[in-house]
Amino acid sequence: MCGLDRTYISSIERGQRNVSLKNIAAIARALDISLSELFEGIVIDGSAE
Repeated sequence: MCGLDRTYISSIERGQRNVSLKNIAAIARALDISLSELFEGIVIDGSAE
């Protein structure tokens, strides 16, 4: 649905890839959610808050 190869998606899920923002946006579109919804609740350790 997002136009990315299933093996690429699988490697993202396993944490073996660094994903470009372009591909993250494609995944969000395929899931019919916004980028902000996709990133909602994500906290980066060590970030200055």
